[in-house]
Amino acid sequence: MERTVYDRMNELESNHWWFVGRRRIIAALIGRFLPKGGTAKILEAGCGSGGNLAMLGSLGTVDAFEYDADARQHATEKSGLDVRYGALPDDLPFEGRRYDLIGLFDVLEHVEADTASLAALAGRLSDKGVILVTVPAFPFLWSRHDERHHHFRRYTRKTLAEVAAKAGLKVRYSSYFNFFLFPAAVATRALKRLTGSETPDDSMPSGWVNAILTRVFGAERHLAGRLRLPFGLSLAAVLERA
Repeated sequence: MERTVYDRMNELESNHWWFVGRRRIIAALIGRFLPKGGTAKILEAGCGSGGNLAMLGSLGTVDAFEYDADARQHATEKSGLDVRYGALPDDLPFEGRRYDLIGLFDVLEHVEADTASLAALAGRLSDKGVILVTVPAFPFLWSRHDERHHHFRRYTRKTLAEVAAKAGLKVRYSSYFNFFLFPAAVATRALKRLTGSETPDDSMPSGWVNAILTRVFGAERHLAGRLRLPFGLSLAAVLERA
């Protein structure tokens, strides 16, 4: 990603509606699909500046790795964990460890070799372990936002399932999310294309707007793992060995 994107992520991920709402949805999915019994061993692959690590730490023991040095330092400072260097698919730390949950939260779209990356992570799963993936949805939503974040692609349920199958995984559950805000977001992106606006999609709105968006987006946690929503700005999938 561009340096400014990493810096903005570090600044905003504690309070921005998208990061807060996504964490609530991820936590709900983990609660429904994490193997029960014992202390869960969790790996976050590509943890960025560490905004999810406190939430994950409340659910089990956590390892994390990150490619970018500055983001890795921020993650270490926030979490107190030994956040290590790692790069998908071929340079993974924590050799020999197996995990009940591997989180890959808006990372796979940044990696050119997405099939090989999922296959590499599958090799780190415990017997009943799962990989929880979130990715941006629908190629037709491609925008300057994707370019700034150095995305290679956006996914549909079908294309993500195909990549998972090639990696030796099967989909236990998948659904779009950020469903309620989808119409407004599509309209906003269309307007930006027409006007040539360069305002980042993840800029911080005013306090009251941020509070409303957090509540609306975060409310989808009650649906996560229960329903399969027909569309949304993002896609979540729980993957297990085939």
